[in-house]
Formats: sequence, structure tokens, C-alpha cells
Amino acid sequence: MTTTALPIHAYALLDDAECDSRISAAKAKLGSRCIILGHHYQRDEVFKHADIYGDSLKLSREAALSAAEYIVFCGVHFMAEVADILSRPEQIAILPDLAAGCSMADMANKVKVQQCWEQLAQIIDVENTVTPVTYINSAADLKGFCGEHGGIVCTSSNAEKILNWSFAQREKVLFFPDQHLGRNTGYRMGIPLEQMVTWDFNKPQGGLSEQQIREAKIILWKGFCSVHQAFQPEQIDDFLARYPETLVISHPEACFEVCQKSDYIGSTETILKIVREAPDHTRWLVATELNLVNRLNQECKAQGKQVHFMAPTLSMCSTMFRTDPQHLAWVLENLAAGHVVNRISVDTQTASYAKQALDAMLNAS
Repeated sequence: MTTTALPIHAYALLDDAECDSRISAAKAKLGSRCIILGHHYQRDEVFKHADIYGDSLKLSREAALSAAEYIVFCGVHFMAEVADILSRPEQIAILPDLAAGCSMADMANKVKVQQCWEQLAQIIDVENTVTPVTYINSAADLKGFCGEHGGIVCTSSNAEKILNWSFAQREKVLFFPDQHLGRNTGYRMGIPLEQMVTWDFNKPQGGLSEQQIREAKIILWKGFCSVHQAFQPEQIDDFLARYPETLVISHPEACFEVCQKSDYIGSTETILKIVREAPDHTRWLVATELNLVNRLNQECKAQGKQVHFMAPTLSMCSTMFRTDPQHLAWVLENLAAGHVVNRISVDTQTASYAKQALDAMLNAS
């Protein structure tokens, strides 16, 4: 056993084939002590090494039920935080590259959300009239904020159920960090657009009047996913002009106009299910991350289906892409040598409040 951790720079110049060999050898040595989680948006070179794959919540829950001592999350930072919160105390969550973050999650931090909460409190009784709801794509301390204030977490799959739960608690919702998921979900629930206002965290009082705040049902944080922001309604129009038989399916992180032109709206898992179960020889235009769409297209070719990526330009999760075979080999070989690198550990108080919000979600959905 080595006495010092192996440095990441020793892996930087290794080609993928060499890394594949090292990853396989380290996995074999670690056996059931280690589980590798692969998010759907992960690049293929890493995704193929995952023991299980799926969306972030599913992966964290399955890892917590496993016998693994080490949870290596090939995803982004907030995902590894959720894995740490939901896992058993003896389990260790690891992120191969600490720079793998989420631009949308970064658009809402606890300082800005606390400022919003305090500004709202000058106009309305926030503690008794507003339920804070955070999308799971957020930092642990925002999940903790929700738990501390009687709020909850949602995913793109259960957002409608969670909003219904939230309105049963209080009359308004503060929804962060993704405005599009909140708006698309609220609209499907029958909430008029004018009752869903956008809080611009760079402006005093969110750029809203007191009347707008008092009359709002949902106060939407001005955040968005850079990947799904690339999809535009004109792309749908142009594609349908060439292939009018096409069915359009979009993730609810896409903007309102794109979702309104879509035949189906759903989470990553919903998109996969609908396209996989669709009749043979159908054509699909999909508004979600590129790696997922490309894999789905390859998978469905045998049924004569054609699955197209909506944006004409490249749109992949660039921060997710930071996790490469070199970082994965580095993490696994260090674990095999007895060293934990890049551990993700949420402090006890934050984890406790965050788990309250996560448990509320699991109970409500």
C-alpha cells in the first residue's frame, strides 16, 4: 500500500484506453466496497463504467441501499451532496472532479435566497404564507434552507405533486433555482402566467412591485439551465416544416415557449420511457442534453426510430463533461490504494435540515 495519495497530474496525459484498463483493474480490486453512479448526461467514456445509471435522486437512493463503502458519483457537485445526505454514516461520497458543478445551481445561493426571504418579509408574512421549494438541482444549504422553513425539495418528475403539497401548506411558493420548471409546472396546474412572477436576484425587491408580490401564487427565481436554455421554439418550427410527422418531447427545464410547442413534456426518465415505448419507425425531436439524446438514438435504431437533438448547435452539460476517464481512474486507484480523494461531506446541521426537506418530498410523492 502506498503512503501518499497518487496525484491527479500523473493521470492527465494517460489516454482513454490506458484509463479504461486501470479503471477495470481498480474496480475488480475494490469489488462491492465501491459503487460507481453514472448520471444520464455523463459522457460515454465514463458512463460505460457505471454500475448503475439514472437521474440524480434515483442514483443516490440506490447507492444508499447498497453495501458499498464508497459512492463514486459521476455527475456534478449537488448530486454528490445528495448522495452524502441520503447515505448511511459509514458510506463515503466522492466526486471525481470537484470542478464539476452546475451553472443553474450556482444561480441561487443561500445568501441571495436569504436576502429574498427577508425582502419578502417586509411585504408579506413569509413564514405563514410562503412555502420555499428548491429543485433538487441546488446546493445542500438551499435544501437545508427549505427544511428549516417548512419547505421541500422537488424533482422534474414530481414537481406537480410537490407544488400541490406546498399549496396545501401555505398560499404561495418561492421556487428556486429554475424558473422554467416552476413556470411550466404551474401552468399545467392551471396557474395563470400573470400569477407567476420572476424574482430577479440582481435587482432590489427582485424587480417586482409590492402588488405583484401580494398577488403572486409562485415567485420564480431567475435561474435556468444553460443546456436547456439553448432550445428555442423556432427550432421546432423549422424541423416540423421538413418532417411534419415528428413528435416533439421536451424536458421541463426548457423555456415555456418550447414546452408549449411540444407533444410531451417530462423528466429525463419520462423522455426515455416515452421514446422507448413509442411505436416503431417514429421520428422524435428531443429537447434535453446531447449525450442522452445520442445514446437514445443509437438504442432505438433497431426499431426504426429516429431520435433527433433539437438544437442545431452543440448543447451538452459542460460541467458534467469535466468528469473524464482520467479523473475516474485517479479516484479509483487511490481508493484501491487506501486513499480517499475528493470526498463530499455536508456538515451535520445542513444535512439534517436538508434531509427534512428531502424526506418531505419522498413522503409527498
